[in-house]
Amino acid sequence: MSDSRLHPGLKLALDVGPLVLFFATNARFGIFAATAVFMVAVVAALGVSWALTRRLPVMPMVSAVIVVVFGGLTLVLHDETFIKLKPTLIYLLFAGVLAVGLWRDKPLLAMVFDTVFDLTPEGWRRLTVRWAVFFVVMAAVNELVWRTQSTDFWVNFKLFGFVPLTLGFALMQVRLLARHAAAGDSAAPGTPAATPPRPGSAGRPAD
Repeated sequence: MSDSRLHPGLKLALDVGPLVLFFATNARFGIFAATAVFMVAVVAALGVSWALTRRLPVMPMVSAVIVVVFGGLTLVLHDETFIKLKPTLIYLLFAGVLAVGLWRDKPLLAMVFDTVFDLTPEGWRRLTVRWAVFFVVMAAVNELVWRTQSTDFWVNFKLFGFVPLTLGFALMQVRLLARHAAAGDSAAPGTPAATPPRPGSAGRPAD
């Protein structure tokens, strides 16, 4: 079976590219033009992913839907509040998905991040708790930033704040992944054995 996964570098470009365009367009034309460009870029990135892999990863797909809905409201109502609320909703949505996974004792983290980790049950639990808490904190940070700072500051923070924070937090989990890697075929219940996660495979919400 051929590997349908994107190269990590291309995946990172598809994840971060729309944010770069959002930042650049806002700097020159303002938030409403930037929102329109962002919507198109997110959908285009999803289309490229589909064309290359013939599959739609859950996290970028859900993020794209929310971007289109909240971006559309921003443009139609000419109210930038909607696009600013969008990251909060995405972060809380994924935190909720992970919380449900904990409650049901199922490793939903693989579905959220478009990858499969070969971890022990305890590893799944700890990693899920960490990411769920991280998403809640990021939602709170987004609310704090957009409600207390200018629109330009918020746009800059989306690219130069959220992206480094997410990548940094992901790198901090490497030790946990190594410590709780399942031996042989003893993966988490309901999770197929897989190769170790490649760098950049966790993905990121198109916030």
